[in-house]
Amino acid sequence: MRVVIQRVLKASVTIDDTIHSEIDKGLLVLLGIEKEDTLDDATWLALKLSAMRIFSDEDGKMNLSISEVENGEFLVVSQFTLHASTKKGNRPSFIKSAHPDIAIPLYEYFCKKLKDIASVDVKTGVFAADMKVSLLNDGPVTIIMDSKTRE
Repeated sequence: MRVVIQRVLKASVTIDDTIHSEIDKGLLVLLGIEKEDTLDDATWLALKLSAMRIFSDEDGKMNLSISEVENGEFLVVSQFTLHASTKKGNRPSFIKSAHPDIAIPLYEYFCKKLKDIASVDVKTGVFAADMKVSLLNDGPVTIIMDSKTRE
């Protein structure tokens, strides 16, 4: 699994001109699932994201996890394009991305695990929908993680 996380002051997902989900202070998580991903990958990422100290404390240092900030929330959006291969030609290949029969259960498991571990609200997009994602990045703070390399 690969994620791009962004610390946000607000973020939303709009589908067909209607806001589906929105958060204020928290983390926008763009989640890419590949064919080889397992429940272990999802659990590792959920544990890591819940504990990441990337919110500012009273001294302005990144020292707080999402559970330690007031009203922190997650917005998780499926993003199969995170596993694009651009090695050949100019048109990306998404052959590494998991098919929905694998990806949807892992996506749902990840979101549930994140909520259970962090004890904060987890809002979502709609898997495979045409979504418009809007955000106000805070910092900016943007971090990329991959469960295969554990970084």
